[in-house]
Amino acid sequence: MSEASAHHSKEGGAPKQLSVKANMLWNSAGSMTYLACQWLTTIVVVRLSSGAFDNAGLLSLAMSVVGIFGTFANYKMGTYQISDIKRENTLGEYMGFRCLTLAGSFVACMVYAWFTCAAYALATVALFYAFKAVGLLIDILHGEDQVNRRMDYIGKSFMLQGVSTLAAFAVVYGLTQNLNLAIVAMLVAVTLVMVLFDVPHCRRFTRVTVNLSAKKAAFFLRTSLPAVVASVAASAIFTVPKQYLAMVSGDAALGIYASVAAPALVIQMGAQYLYGPLLDIFPRMFFEGDIKGFLALLRKTVLGIIGVTAACAIVLEFIGAWALELLFGECIAPYVFLLQPIILSTAATAFLWFFGDLLITLRRFWANFAGNVMAFVSVIPLTFACVNVWDMNGVSFAGAGACLLGVLVLLGFLVHTVQRGPDRLARRSATEGARDADGSVEVEV
Repeated sequence: MSEASAHHSKEGGAPKQLSVKANMLWNSAGSMTYLACQWLTTIVVVRLSSGAFDNAGLLSLAMSVVGIFGTFANYKMGTYQISDIKRENTLGEYMGFRCLTLAGSFVACMVYAWFTCAAYALATVALFYAFKAVGLLIDILHGEDQVNRRMDYIGKSFMLQGVSTLAAFAVVYGLTQNLNLAIVAMLVAVTLVMVLFDVPHCRRFTRVTVNLSAKKAAFFLRTSLPAVVASVAASAIFTVPKQYLAMVSGDAALGIYASVAAPALVIQMGAQYLYGPLLDIFPRMFFEGDIKGFLALLRKTVLGIIGVTAACAIVLEFIGAWALELLFGECIAPYVFLLQPIILSTAATAFLWFFGDLLITLRRFWANFAGNVMAFVSVIPLTFACVNVWDMNGVSFAGAGACLLGVLVLLGFLVHTVQRGPDRLARRSATEGARDADGSVEVEV
């Protein structure tokens, strides 16, 4: 009997699973609330500052520096965990590995900050890292919630995190004008959400422990490394054409492009909220031999992403100019023509992420690596060709072209994987990832 089935809630059994639609709605509502509150935090620090933008700049610096190392702290384990349908690894092992990557990334982050930031910024960077680290620990608990099809817990947690951290930041910063104390308040708020909400809810499914052996740590490091490199490559695809645009046309051109691109990010978020709750259903269908159901769900997901893109393109065609002027002023109006190519590039990025994550759930890590690295490599020649011809629109065309090439590679691997069915690679992965408690220490939370 598994840990999850052996550990029952106070009501005498595991909580009832929700429908796919309900899980999507809760996940979307919670995630949107959290993102809105995080964005409002950057507004609050400006509004409540006494006439200077120093703290706003310092907060932005801390966010940027910590963000650089977020990929390595995450180590792409979220997708791996929620697609671990055979429970090859325990929640405690995922928590233990997350603690390991957080510790290693913290050291790297602070070394980087030491050489690139002013001395007074180091404490702010460290505190903001600690705040984000608690959120990454909560993500592991959310993985268990999703595997058990209770994403209402996830949505409610995101809402609590967003509202409580925003309120804590606003109150403390408003009273003290001290950015570090305000970040400490956010850290306390998110920790309370984890301890008082996420841990008790996760215990309805399994024990919440921290447990990691050297052998399992090495397995995670080795297995997910291609996905981590792929994630870094994917995140850098648009960096290349943006930097080239700034080089040949100036910082103002890049600033205009970035401003116009802001509303189109809803497409990426919408796509992630659409396919995220399905990343444990796809591998279950595949490895149980329900290829017909797998393909039907794949078709619906692809059509869903296309539908989200089309809806956003139509809406932004009518209100895009108004929305941009509302956000950035009338000076942005002459550049509305950038919006539709940006939507195309954003949709291409969404498909690159989706097919890459899907291949990870099917344990095709090197296939995911190949597709994303191909996209990154191809964006370099496309950048020179497109930006030199279309200037700001060239950023969108270069990024879209690179992402679509990557998608074609990923699709090729996906077709090959489906034709083979559940292959020996998956079975070998399961064998290598079998539980090994030798040399591990378990701590129950």
